Amino acid sequence: MKILKEFKEFAVKGNMIEMAVGIVIGASFNSVIDVLVKNVLLPPLSLLSDGVNFEDKKIVLRSPAENIDEVALHYGLFINTLVDFLIVGFTIFIVIKFFNSLKRKSEDIKETKVSTPIDIVLLTEIRDLLKNKN
Repeated sequence: MKILKEFKEFAVKGNMIEMAVGIVIGASFNSVIDVLVKNVLLPPLSLLSDGVNFEDKKIVLRSPAENIDEVALHYGLFINTLVDFLIVGFTIFIVIKFFNSLKRKSEDIKETKVSTPIDIVLLTEIRDLLKNKN
């Protein structure tokens, strides 16, 4: 029963819900990036390389025979995945940078464009009262 109680506290805190939302958004974001890379970014790169499709690029180590499968290093898939990773990483960097700038603005008392959280306002008032008291 203790485990059930702990699970209920965990779920009620919102951690599980936030994590589930993050996973769903991350999966959707991955699909968008996959389409962006394969259908928008790689075709112009293929034009620069005389129309070669990067996904088809491979080094064949053993050619297929009657009962033997082909063994190949698919370095083109690696290039696609690397481009995906770079785009996702850069996009996440930009989003986090944007949210950090909003957070800095919201914590700045002198910033009037963004409303300051109430806990920051109260702490600032307490600080000022303590300064005036001394």
